[in-house]
Amino acid sequence: MTTDKKDRPMGRLLRTGLNAGTEAPRVTGGEGAFFILADGRRVLDGSNTGGPLGHGHPKLIAALREAASLPMVNEGWNWSGRDQAAEDFFRVALPGEDWAGAIRFCLSGSEANDIALSLAQAITGRPAIATRARAYHGLVGLSRDVTVQPHWHGGLAAPGATRRPFAGAPVHILPPPEGALYRSDGAAPAPLEKSLEGAPAMLARSAAMILDYTQGGFYHDGAYQDALAGMAREAGCLWIADEVVTGLGRAGRRFAFQGGASRPDIVTLGKGLGGGMVPVAAVLFSAEMVERMQGSAWQNYGTLRGHPMAMAAVSAYLRILEEEALLDRVAALETLFAGRLEEIGRRHPSVARIAGQGLHWTIELHGPAWQNWLADTAEAPTASLVAAEALSLGAVIGTSGEQTSLFLAPPLIISAEDSERLLAILDQSLDLADRAHNQQETIR
Repeated sequence: MTTDKKDRPMGRLLRTGLNAGTEAPRVTGGEGAFFILADGRRVLDGSNTGGPLGHGHPKLIAALREAASLPMVNEGWNWSGRDQAAEDFFRVALPGEDWAGAIRFCLSGSEANDIALSLAQAITGRPAIATRARAYHGLVGLSRDVTVQPHWHGGLAAPGATRRPFAGAPVHILPPPEGALYRSDGAAPAPLEKSLEGAPAMLARSAAMILDYTQGGFYHDGAYQDALAGMAREAGCLWIADEVVTGLGRAGRRFAFQGGASRPDIVTLGKGLGGGMVPVAAVLFSAEMVERMQGSAWQNYGTLRGHPMAMAAVSAYLRILEEEALLDRVAALETLFAGRLEEIGRRHPSVARIAGQGLHWTIELHGPAWQNWLADTAEAPTASLVAAEALSLGAVIGTSGEQTSLFLAPPLIISAEDSERLLAILDQSLDLADRAHNQQETIR
């Protein structure tokens, strides 16, 4: 928190930032794929998983203006707009997916994951949860327990005095998928049967296996997903697909799990579900899960879940996704990003690994192991310095607070021209990382 009097009234706000050790950009507006900063600059929004439509999409604005006069209806009361959002979701997001049963709306991805994990514990009678290395599932309840990026522990980080809260559930950590677009060491991934040989024992003791598709730069392919899904079912462990980031467009298809043949018991969504203008999330259940819940009252309630404004945003986003063929746009841009990023990786000695899908890409720099990063140092890590350099050149690039990782996640409406500009700025900014890397190599 800043307490400098000259910063007030902003000084009263407790703030956090994704780029450790550097000041976050001060945003005053936005238009399309651009932020407008306090100093008047227009900079590309290159890293914003919560804004699939960018900023100020006219169709979404119109829908929310119309919804502004709606009554406040809590989750315990019926609301026609909530029913309509559910119908719109199944029509647009799940064509041909007959396994899906029902959806429940909530407030955030963290909450959606906590709801799903709590229910899994209740249904299976098991306390433990399985996730994969470097996962991030949120910072609320059980979602914090299964967030295994060590700097996102929910406590207070300070040099030599980091304080963490206590865990609420035992967690089993599965090996991550190893595929990448580019690796500086040229290493090939280990065979699945070898890397996952310990997974069945973990899953046999777990209520649920929750898998996300982007965090820490690990992106699942169908083989990895299908192997673990089969093991989970055999072990009586529920499979939760965390599509908070990837659901409804970011992966270049409706859901990242559609890259495999298996289908989850539960899917969680958030971030872009409301088009970026209203916070909203959801938990989707298979028809089999709905059947298992029959005859029971699910004792889990939230006053503002399924709020009429949020439901209007969900329905509007789904219409826009369909009318503007955004999935086709993302699939085309994926090819552009993959080609350019591989070139960039080969050109920069500071880059250790690049992986991604759709419009979500991670650039991993050489440096300390992520397992040891607690965000507990005053100095900015190299990734944050690269992000600061990119901002000076006209683009926001994120780090998720990590020490050596950068990620790109521009709005789904970004043009090919602006995509090229974003990638050019990343390319130029990595020169700074190269200098730091070369200096470190010289010291060695």
